[in-house]
Amino acid sequence: MTDLFADPHFADGSDSGLAPVFPATVAAALARIDAIQPREYARTRNHVGGAVTRLSPYLTHGFVDVPQVIERLSQRCRLEPEDKIVFELAWREYFHHLWRHWGDDIFTDRRPPPAAHYSTAMPADVIEGRTGVPVIDQAVRALYATGYLHNHARMWLASYIVHLRKTSWRAGADWMYSHLLDGDLASNTLSWQWVAGTLTGKPYLYNADNVERYAPEWASPGTALDTSYEALDSIARHGPDCGPHSLRAEPVARPGMATVVDPDGWSMRSGGEECWLMHPWALGCPPQGRVIGWIEPSFHERFAWSEKRWQFVLARMREACEGIVVGDARTLRQQLGDVRLLTMQTFNPGYMQTIAAAGMLAEPIARQFEDPQRAMPSFTRFWQAVAPKAEASRPWHR
Repeated sequence: MTDLFADPHFADGSDSGLAPVFPATVAAALARIDAIQPREYARTRNHVGGAVTRLSPYLTHGFVDVPQVIERLSQRCRLEPEDKIVFELAWREYFHHLWRHWGDDIFTDRRPPPAAHYSTAMPADVIEGRTGVPVIDQAVRALYATGYLHNHARMWLASYIVHLRKTSWRAGADWMYSHLLDGDLASNTLSWQWVAGTLTGKPYLYNADNVERYAPEWASPGTALDTSYEALDSIARHGPDCGPHSLRAEPVARPGMATVVDPDGWSMRSGGEECWLMHPWALGCPPQGRVIGWIEPSFHERFAWSEKRWQFVLARMREACEGIVVGDARTLRQQLGDVRLLTMQTFNPGYMQTIAAAGMLAEPIARQFEDPQRAMPSFTRFWQAVAPKAEASRPWHR
């Protein structure tokens, strides 16, 4: 599979547009699934140029769900629960399992961080992509240009921001989420906590050798990363902000952001017995009948999105919906009347509360793996609980 970072359109971090990379269609999501080679994925997934799936924007926004991915893959591949592709999809469901149990507590430290003090503001040189550390600056430029980053690049950025630049993981998580096309509150927030050490008690660290191995084009010799893991652990726990390596580079332009959009040009008919509300996390194939797009403003006032992400979401809504409503439960009822409202369940704050307040019938989110009744303290414990039942159901072999 072509690597985004090796693509000449994005090699310098320039913005070549969103459409060639992530078309906002169900067909594009299915094509991504059909391009997956599970063995090649397992062999190369840690490399920035590896054969990763790039399914995350489509999973986050509900074009497809994890069971659909497994089912479609199993039609042409012999899968086992132990396969890396299955394992990584299980991580997504694990984070959502924790989100269901913890709610907004995912935004607070689960364990004490390794250092005593962190800044609550992102370093300007990181935001501008001019730290002088190639792996950091190129990752920032790729994030801004495409709204996507390889998972290793996300971990490297997060570790550098938290442990070497002494920035609160929450500040970093909010910044990254705002630019990600696939920003998922559970996966992004809890991944930052995992890197910070506040989820497991152990900080994630990496050095220049790790970058050289998995992203040689972003090699960063002679920088603060070019040291031992023992030294990095000491910096993470006791060291000050290491500061930028150099500020010679020109700052990269930060993409435009937006909280609530004004979907002008939409008109809707009234009446009917029921209506399916397509929110941003339910952009897959809706049921037969009337379909209306729905944006809940209180969520987006709290969590701003890039213009790229709005383009992605609204492109799908314009394709699938007869109109769109921006508003809370009262606004929905004013514009749609007393029709029966149907939608997909979501844990995203604002949306979840409005679904309840408007009396919607919400379909549960489809899961491949069981959702244990008590929060599993680690992925290992979660996997031990769900894997035997997943193996017994055996949707893997065809």
